[in-house]
Formats: sequence, C-alpha cells, structure tokens
Amino acid sequence: MKTVFFNKEQIPKRKWLVIDANDMILGRLSSKIAYILQGKNKHYYTPHCDTGDFIIVINADKVCLTRNKSLNKIYWRHTGYPGGIKKFKFLDMQERYPERIIYYAVKKMLPKNKLGKRMLYKLKVYASNEHPHIAQSPETFSI
Repeated sequence: MKTVFFNKEQIPKRKWLVIDANDMILGRLSSKIAYILQGKNKHYYTPHCDTGDFIIVINADKVCLTRNKSLNKIYWRHTGYPGGIKKFKFLDMQERYPERIIYYAVKKMLPKNKLGKRMLYKLKVYASNEHPHIAQSPETFSI
C-alpha cells in the first residue's frame, strides 16, 4: 500500500479556531498551537503542504509560566551594531507586548523555512477578550 500525499488543491477548507489563553502555561499552549498550525491533527497531513487551520488566541496577557521563569526569562534581539543587544524581561514583555510572547513561542516551534512563515500567518494573537474575526465564524477550541 502506498502513502497518499495530498496537494494544495485537494486540501479541504480550513477552519477558524479560538483558543483562550487565560491561566494557561505558555509552553504547553504554544506546542499545541504549533501542532494545529502544521495540520498534524488532520488525517490528510502532508509535510510539504500547509494543511493547518487558522488560530485566534485571546487573553494573551493572562498566560503564565511555571516556577521562577516569569522572573528569569529574558527575550533578546540584536540590532546588528556592536553592543546592540536589546533585552526584555518576561514581565516587561507581558506588560508592553503581550501578543509577542505567544507569537515568539509558536514561531520557534514551526519549521524554519518558507512553509513555516506561511503557517505563522494563520496565527492571530490578541491581548484582550475580543477579536475582529467574527465574520469567519470561529469555533471555540479547548486545550
């Protein structure tokens, strides 16, 4: 029996899912989101095609970490200039840019290529309880 691979035209219509991140652990939440974005929860998963669903994450500002990671975790980036490292602690990032916490965690769990970037476009993260994607009639998804 041969393995059946689906191509882009054979993939059914994608669903929109809403995930509430209220009091959820960041790592467990982001790994489940990455799993769904890749489409690994579908029976027609194909590694070279984008088969995942759209995901809307609400209440991103209420995500939590275990133990002392909320005090010790540091996000950093480099500007490209000598001495150009910019550092943000988790609590500062949660206060200023709560959407980026989940976005960065999921981004590191996806493939590092063009397909991974296309998968990341399907992730919509919002700090509050409201989102503008009502017209897509999203379903609630519990983890």
